[in-house]
Amino acid sequence: MAANILIVDDEQAIADLVEVYLKNENYNVFKFYNGRDALNCIENEKLDLAILDVMLPDIDGFSICQRIRGKYNFPVIMLTAKEEEVDEITGLTLGADDYITKPFRPLELVARVKAQLRRFTRYNTAETEQDKRVIEFSGLVLDMDTHECMLNERRLSLTPTEFSILWVLCSNRGRVVSVEKIFHEVWGDKYFTNSNNTVMVHIRHIREKMHDSAERPKYIKTVWGVGYKIEK
Repeated sequence: MAANILIVDDEQAIADLVEVYLKNENYNVFKFYNGRDALNCIENEKLDLAILDVMLPDIDGFSICQRIRGKYNFPVIMLTAKEEEVDEITGLTLGADDYITKPFRPLELVARVKAQLRRFTRYNTAETEQDKRVIEFSGLVLDMDTHECMLNERRLSLTPTEFSILWVLCSNRGRVVSVEKIFHEVWGDKYFTNSNNTVMVHIRHIREKMHDSAERPKYIKTVWGVGYKIEK
């Protein structure tokens, strides 16, 4: 079944172009030029991924992302014409899974969409009982089948990207996992210099939800210049 993708951008030429490329990949596209119509679509359609422009005429993309994360866990990719780091951090902190700056190559966006959908499908598709994977230690439980994370019997509301990062770290307990490895495992893409910041923001967000501290961590430890580590 083809994935349902929401694209919201007030620059009609960009939205129309992205629609063409996504439809060429046989995706179902719901296209809007403003936030109000997009929010209505989110509430009434079963979506698999959203592409949100930051600057919209009525409701900004950050607010839409926040509304999505309050109820849904499908991947969100943010678009912006700005190259300021603060925009990236804001989007990722609010629960976005990826970030791309205009102008961009449509094929690059399509590749990002495919990577996000692969991961989302992998972590949300039921598997056979023998393939079921659960990680459990120190009060932390991650269930690959249900895509749920519990900490001391408290459910953590993790985005697909946050769950993926935590799964990679927990799967490698006792070993330092480099930022490059995390990015490759989670995003399935080539590592770039700014990828380090992307991973760092997601790690910070996970720590906040776990009530963990970067200075005195109980779970995720930073190994400066190398990566991150969870002790056995």
